[in-house]
Amino acid sequence: MKSAQIGVVLLNLGGPERTADVRSFLYNLFSDRLIIRLGPAFMQKLIAWWIAKRRAPKSQVFYEQIGGGSPLNKITRQQGQALEGQLAADGNFKVCMAMRYWHPFAQEVLPEIVNSGVTKLVALTLYPHYSVATTGSSILDLHDCLSKLPQQVEVAEIASWPEQPDYINCLSQKIMAAMRQDSEAEIVYSAHSLPVKFIDEGDPYLDHLHLTIAALEKQTGKKGHLCFQSRSGPVEWLAPSTPDTIQQLAREGCKSIIMVPISFVSDHVETLCEIDIQYRQLAEGLGMKFARTAALNTEQAFITGLKKLVIKACQEKKWL
Repeated sequence: MKSAQIGVVLLNLGGPERTADVRSFLYNLFSDRLIIRLGPAFMQKLIAWWIAKRRAPKSQVFYEQIGGGSPLNKITRQQGQALEGQLAADGNFKVCMAMRYWHPFAQEVLPEIVNSGVTKLVALTLYPHYSVATTGSSILDLHDCLSKLPQQVEVAEIASWPEQPDYINCLSQKIMAAMRQDSEAEIVYSAHSLPVKFIDEGDPYLDHLHLTIAALEKQTGKKGHLCFQSRSGPVEWLAPSTPDTIQQLAREGCKSIIMVPISFVSDHVETLCEIDIQYRQLAEGLGMKFARTAALNTEQAFITGLKKLVIKACQEKKWL
């Protein structure tokens, strides 16, 4: 008898796949009070509309520089296919994805997977480091969508994995390969920024980043510099910024840097435009050599790490 199917939903940000989608994507992003608080709650969507309208033309230029849209949905879909393939030996799994700020949304995906007969669902975040603004928002949205369905679904949440061994090994191997090319380079860990207010209120994001970096430094034997990119909105953000760090290293006489996109497991506008174009130009303009470790994307060893997370979550629920 075939075992009951277990659903796995990959949670991620999402991204506009055409430049025409950018303004709507930004509106969705800035409308979420869990990711950024814009004035009083009743003004959030109005302010989000205004910011999206103002920022869209500039953001569209960034997406045009990387081919006209974000590859994040395509990559996440490929990650899901690879994960489903690896999970096939361990049980009857169906893997899908739910994006928070662009299609496919949870409200579009969950009815389909539940109607297929899935009553057990693993929610696997693709953010290694938990924040209420990322994983927290996605999980809240997932439960809200499930609550509106007539079927009962049991959920296993995988909300963070900053020290998952395969994830750490994949990153450390990339760092050490880059170090073999340039042993004198400084390691710069660039993470997505977060409003300071979230950390002050107990968000573990920064602590999780430090756990990942400590694990990497133990393997590589080299200390690095943590900095933050992708600020958006009129609030105080985590510091130092990635551009400030690059400039500071140049002032200190640094000749080359290896940038590690520490909080991004998939390529998106942050890696392909901000890092590969903007930060590279900044570093090279200051006389430094610049290298970037590749995003993990569909690397087999990384997908194996995701598989292990899913299997462990299922075993803890006694589904396997």
